[in-house]
Amino acid sequence: MKNAFTLFFLLTVFSSYSQQSKSAFQPGEWLKFRMHYGFLNASYATLHLKTANIDGIPVYHVVGKGRTTGFASVFFKVDDTYESYFGKEDGRPYKFIRKIDEGGYTKDIEINFDHKEDKAVLYDKKHNKKYKFELKDSIQDLLSAFYYLRNNYEPSDLVVGEAIKLKMLYDDDGIFNFKLKYLGTEILKTKFGKVECYKFRPLVQSGRVFKERESLSLWVSADDNRIPIRIQADLAVGSIKADLDGYNGLKHQFKIIMD
Repeated sequence: MKNAFTLFFLLTVFSSYSQQSKSAFQPGEWLKFRMHYGFLNASYATLHLKTANIDGIPVYHVVGKGRTTGFASVFFKVDDTYESYFGKEDGRPYKFIRKIDEGGYTKDIEINFDHKEDKAVLYDKKHNKKYKFELKDSIQDLLSAFYYLRNNYEPSDLVVGEAIKLKMLYDDDGIFNFKLKYLGTEILKTKFGKVECYKFRPLVQSGRVFKERESLSLWVSADDNRIPIRIQADLAVGSIKADLDGYNGLKHQFKIIMD
C-alpha cells in the first residue's frame, strides 16, 4: 500500500481538462474521494482549493490530504499532505510541498519555482539535500497540473486514440514526460446517480509499480467542472480504486443523468 496515496494524486493530474475560455473551478472547491486498496475500503483523499499570495503575486493554494481510517489504519497508517501554489492568471507553479508518512515511509519535499530565472530548487528536508533544475519548457508540479489541464485543453480537440502530453517536476528524480490517451465517453453509476464521463488511459512504464503499460483507467465528468469521478489502477501488488465520495463549492452544475 506504500505510495498508494501518491499514486492517487498523480493520477488526478491526468484526469482533467477543460475549455480555455471558461474556468473550470473557483476558490472553495472541495473534493473527497473514497479509496479502495484490495479489500481495504476505509481510506480517503481530499483536494481543497483556496487563495493566497506569494511575493505579491495572487495565487491559488490547493491542499491535498490522504488518510487511512478505521480498520485500515490499524496495520498501515497513512498521513499524506500535498500543497501547491500556482498563478491565478497563467497557472504556473510557484511552490510545491509534499510531506508524507506511509507506514513509516516518509518524505518531506519542497520545490520553489523561479520563473524569471527559469530555475527550480527542490529541497529534500529529510536528507538536507537540494537539487536544481532548469525550466526550459512550460512545467507543472503534481497538483498544479491538475488545475492547469482543466483550464487549458479543449475537449472537442481530443481524438479517440490520441494522447495529450505534459511535463512535470515531481521529486528528486527530475522532470518527467507523461502521455494521456483519450478513449472516448462512458456512463458510470455513482453514489450520486449516473454520470457521463470522458475516459482516459495514461501510458506508464511497467515493471516498477504498474502491472502493465496500460493498466490505468480514469473517468472525468463530461461537464464544465471536469472533476475525476473514478480512478482505477492495476498494480504489481494488487489494485487501487478511488471514487468521488463528496464535493462542495463547484463552479458549475454537477450534471447527473436522470432516468
